[in-house]
Amino acid sequence: MLFRASATTVAVMALDGSLFLHLTDQFVRRHGYRPTDSEARSWRHSIRALADALNDAGLGDVEVMLEYALPLNSKRADAVLAGVHPTTGEPSYVVVELKQWSRALPHEDDPTLCHVEPYAHPVLNPIEQVRRYCEYLVNFNGAVAEHRHRVSGVAFLHNATESDAAALREIERDGHGLLFTEERRGAFLDHLRTRLSGGHPGARAADELLAGAPVPSKQLMAVAAEEVRERQQFVLLDEQQVAYRMVLNAVEKAKHADRKEVVIVTGGPGTGKSVIALQLLGELYRRGVPALHATGSQSFTKTMRKVAGARRREVQDLFKYFNSFMTAEKNSLGALVCDEAHRIRETSANRYTRAAHRTGRAQVDELIDVAYVPVFFLDEHQVVRPGEMGTVADIRAAAGKRGIPCTVVPLDSQFRCGGSDAYLRWVVRLLGLEDGGPVTWEPDDRMQLLVADSPEQMESFLEARRAQGYGARMSAGYCWTWSPEPKPGRPLPPDVAIGDWARPWNLRGDRAVSGAPPAALWATDPAGFGQVGCVYTAQGFEYDWSGVIMGPDLVWRGDRWVVDRAASKDPVFRRSTPDTDVDRLIRNTYKVLLTRGMVGTIVYSTDPETREKLRRLAGGAVRESALA
Repeated sequence: MLFRASATTVAVMALDGSLFLHLTDQFVRRHGYRPTDSEARSWRHSIRALADALNDAGLGDVEVMLEYALPLNSKRADAVLAGVHPTTGEPSYVVVELKQWSRALPHEDDPTLCHVEPYAHPVLNPIEQVRRYCEYLVNFNGAVAEHRHRVSGVAFLHNATESDAAALREIERDGHGLLFTEERRGAFLDHLRTRLSGGHPGARAADELLAGAPVPSKQLMAVAAEEVRERQQFVLLDEQQVAYRMVLNAVEKAKHADRKEVVIVTGGPGTGKSVIALQLLGELYRRGVPALHATGSQSFTKTMRKVAGARRREVQDLFKYFNSFMTAEKNSLGALVCDEAHRIRETSANRYTRAAHRTGRAQVDELIDVAYVPVFFLDEHQVVRPGEMGTVADIRAAAGKRGIPCTVVPLDSQFRCGGSDAYLRWVVRLLGLEDGGPVTWEPDDRMQLLVADSPEQMESFLEARRAQGYGARMSAGYCWTWSPEPKPGRPLPPDVAIGDWARPWNLRGDRAVSGAPPAALWATDPAGFGQVGCVYTAQGFEYDWSGVIMGPDLVWRGDRWVVDRAASKDPVFRRSTPDTDVDRLIRNTYKVLLTRGMVGTIVYSTDPETREKLRRLAGGAVRESALA
């Protein structure tokens, strides 16, 4: 939330211009960059329109929370109004989506989407947008989790006339999503009076909402079974829902028109790619559309098979690998959902492939050929192995060779790292993956960052968090050799050794050994805490607290990072792998490891100079009391 005050105060500050200056200052302090032009225009004009409406309705004492951040998510509602319900006397909340649009038309195939100039692609109908904000707030804020009736939502198109926007109302069906235009301003005021009392201040209700503890996140792995078999478990927001609908619409068109289409969904860590992928698979499965889920990650695929198919074997068979389609019949599937598509390789062939199947055919061609609608979810900055080819350009080119239309849907908001955009930006700046160099971490209320003086201190801290009910894992750069797994009953070899402290790597095999889970379940089985994970078992997963050991393969010297490829024990790096590729892949590896935590990250470097640099960059986040 960037600002909170009564509707009367908001109106006064909007009129004299001080509100815009305050919001801009707060935005820069929290996010590290300036707001977009559209956000700035909204703050200058849309907020004033809302404040004037509230005061004209006699609701000057209602509390207005501007740019309200949804919990565990980087999405922000334009405004949340807090007050007292005029009939029940209970706290009452109205989520408001403000639009400056003068004209909007529903999408011809799907009324939950709409067309607005100058956007090239469809956007979410604001009724659907605010409805989903309401549902998400109920799902993730303890203050209203048991009081769904206290939350309602409206979209206010204060520049639009009825003739320019009324067609969007086709999807109005409940109090969680109503639309008002400037021509229906009177009806808007009447509606606000039915939800908010003019005779009671809203400050206490706002306090209660802000104090509501985030309901524990519905972890992707824990709900996959219900997700695929029965119902939707996650509320998709904004561009997530757009991506979801675009794919479903493409599948419907392909079925009726007998034509193919490729859809690419791009986004960074935690933008919801895997959530959307599972939602799609579940919906396609329920519709009877032949569809499969595929990844290049053994850990992710095996976890999906175990959790989602725990009671029904046919569900396990929905989860495949990218190299599973070498001999598949063309267009045998209605859709293929390719998750973590940045891990697509040049070819599916390996040393075990039969000679008859060594055709030299590109893996991306196999994936495109097998389905009428192949869908690729990818993050080009999570490539951590040589030979991974999953980029937008590669997929576009492969589709273009066949004359297949290709649609790209970008995802911007992220749900990992507590929804902290600031933390993700700190990580990419730290590692030199974005221009500008490392910056000092400024603590926010979403993500915690700590630097440990020793691996013992880090492990002790994580153990204490586990005792409080949090999940935690330790991971490290690939800087220690991996011993053969012991026979059952024998202790695991303590490969990751730092001074007197030593712990085993996670297992590599498919079976549990001496109480440790198989590799594919390291990130999700509580017994995985005793071992140190690597990037290949951590990628694609998340846990509450992440402990990251930075090894000698990436150290700070003077004013820059130095990559030492000789310090890496990763067998995928061959002599023929160029130094520039090794540099990029090692930095990407640490980006993956540093973005697994949902609540916080504690980092330790084996190198004293690097450790001191991290301490300085962590700023006020390093506190001895916190590490105790």
